[in-house]
Amino acid sequence: MSVTVAKNAGFCFGVSRAVELVEQAAAAGKRVVTLGPIIHNRHVVERFRQMGVGVIEAPEEAEPGDTVIIRSHGVSRAVYRNLEERGVEIIDATCPFVKRIHGIVSRAAEEGRLSIIIGTPTHPEVEGIAGWCGEYRVFESLEDLKNWAESREDLKNSAICMVSQTTSTESLWKSCGNFAKKQFTNLKIFDTICRATEYRQSEAAQLSEICQAMVVVGDLKSSNTGRLAMICREHCGKVFLVDNATELKAEDFRGVTDVGITAGASTPAWIIKEVNKTMSEITNVEAVQEENFAELLEQSDLGTKHAGYIPYDEVSTDPSVKPEDILKVGDEIEVFVVRVNDQEGTVQLSKKKLDGLKVWDDMAQWVEDKTTVEGVITEENKGGLVANVKGIRVFIPASQSGIAKGGDMAGMVGKTVQMKVTEVNRARRRVIGSIRAVTSEARKAAQEKIWAEIENGKKYHGVVKSLTSYGAFVDIGGVDGMVHVSELSWNRIKTPADVVKVGDEIDVYVISFDPEKHKISLGYKTAEMNPWNQFMTKYAVGDVVDAKVVKLMTFGAFAEILPGVDGLIHISQIADRRIGKPEDVLSEGQEVKVKITDVDAENKRISLSIRALLEEAAEDAE
Repeated sequence: MSVTVAKNAGFCFGVSRAVELVEQAAAAGKRVVTLGPIIHNRHVVERFRQMGVGVIEAPEEAEPGDTVIIRSHGVSRAVYRNLEERGVEIIDATCPFVKRIHGIVSRAAEEGRLSIIIGTPTHPEVEGIAGWCGEYRVFESLEDLKNWAESREDLKNSAICMVSQTTSTESLWKSCGNFAKKQFTNLKIFDTICRATEYRQSEAAQLSEICQAMVVVGDLKSSNTGRLAMICREHCGKVFLVDNATELKAEDFRGVTDVGITAGASTPAWIIKEVNKTMSEITNVEAVQEENFAELLEQSDLGTKHAGYIPYDEVSTDPSVKPEDILKVGDEIEVFVVRVNDQEGTVQLSKKKLDGLKVWDDMAQWVEDKTTVEGVITEENKGGLVANVKGIRVFIPASQSGIAKGGDMAGMVGKTVQMKVTEVNRARRRVIGSIRAVTSEARKAAQEKIWAEIENGKKYHGVVKSLTSYGAFVDIGGVDGMVHVSELSWNRIKTPADVVKVGDEIDVYVISFDPEKHKISLGYKTAEMNPWNQFMTKYAVGDVVDAKVVKLMTFGAFAEILPGVDGLIHISQIADRRIGKPEDVLSEGQEVKVKITDVDAENKRISLSIRALLEEAAEDAE
């Protein structure tokens, strides 16, 4: 068994600096306490306890004359001031990268900016950052950010500052940043992810892609250790998160030929060394040998007079298939010899096993030909999805599932999907698939078709994908076009949300397009939707209609016949008697029956009369 330790495993600069400051303070012979565990590793905390370094949970626990060390995660402005007021010696071991974030959000507060923090709300680092902000919000996922932002139209043009927890993943930060840039017009964005974290995560991903098993070393409470394990699970089927070497079990690595080791930023070198040593001492397991299919077939030739039988569960890889559905008496079939019982004169056979061996040959060809295959999703785990393709377990990383981060992957279980097989390692019995590759291919083909056929005036049925202050982005089948707010309605609207919402299916048409810049301007409102055209189609002079008084003037009242279409009731037409002013008879919001007495189509003006109806009623009464 080969064991590879990641180069960037273990202490980062900030953690190493914090540990050194504690060691130096303890050596000076003073009473030293840390405000909270200096780092997220119980072994390091216990080692310092044995050196006489205590842990307090709040500034109030500090005593005069104490040396209080602020941990690498940092603290809020209020906590720092509280310590200063207590007259203790303060050693600030806050990571310089975290300290930089404190400065950024502090300046943002002075500018009146709302701070958005991408990170875990309960993490000490995030709690400390929040303590240097003015108004702030913390989001743990892109979905949470979207839901909040899209419900707050008032923030479109607000001053906003955006930072990240130093140990956040690069993919989460980029996706949140890209969304925020489209959503907010007055945004200052600062990339505050620690590069050491990025390198460690990138190396973990690369190592887990080539290793049959991964060991992630670190405290279970450590955020960055947990993220490392999550990243490794996206690429490797066997990932073990251990606190120290004693948690390693030899039986977990049977059949494994190569192991990768990585560790969180709070894991000391001596624990990593012990894990490496223990893994090296575990008995090497002989690697799974890839056998030639012809040799396996040769081995399956009985060459005896034994009676062979195939158990029902060895007929097919599909558990729903009944033997009588695919076999009948007289069929000649190829089978694999599972077990020979000379005493009873019987041989246990398997059609499923032989079919499975053939599938491995097929899969290698599928990768080369980039063939689209069908499979059934059988389970969901933290790293992604697992599918059954002709009896072979295929792992689909979350990034290749086609589901947005935070989406319902569990809802995919039991569904039949199309995918590409991207990687096959027969010796390790490992297959990687991608649903996204199929959908991306289909989307690309759809995009090419749209750009080849697009023309001004062409109509499409699309789906609203996102809203901004200036319009709505609509997917018309693989390509997004933008409907400007002025093209959404004939009426004056405050925001696009007054007309459409994300997920709506709407009919649009092309106003203009630019193939080089890949921009499409779409229209939604049509002549048929024009309120004036609707009025002209539905009503005529002489018709009696229900209207609502919307505005009172000195010369009369305007009444709404249809949304966007008003008519004027001149003061002389409000009553069958002389009145001083319209409000003597009418009030805004009042529903009235009126008669259409004149329509000026050229100037789009409508004359209405209540008086005409009153006079007609009087004549009928006579």
